[in-house]
Amino acid sequence: MPEIDIDELDRRRAAGAAVFDVREPDEYEEVRIPGAVLVPLATVPEAVEDFRAAAAGRAVCVVCAVGGRSGQAVGFLRALGVDAVNVAGGTKAWHESGKPVETGPVPA
Repeated sequence: MPEIDIDELDRRRAAGAAVFDVREPDEYEEVRIPGAVLVPLATVPEAVEDFRAAAAGRAVCVVCAVGGRSGQAVGFLRALGVDAVNVAGGTKAWHESGKPVETGPVPA
């Protein structure tokens, strides 16, 4: 499965990549990568078309806490033809590196 590190994620975000976070809502509100869209792992099968639409013409990067759940999501999505990559180290590595994060509920 294709995997990138947080520095490559930073480069891809700057180039317009779509970032999906497959953690649970409470984890997402605690700390998240700016601009990451919440799609909890259990709901990924229902959201395949959202991922497919995001993949049209740009990179799709999937993140979780450290890389396990996002790896599952990427495997599932790639089996359905969605060009997605896993982010190794996940949100934890991003946050610990000092990169910017967002917290709290997502504004409506």
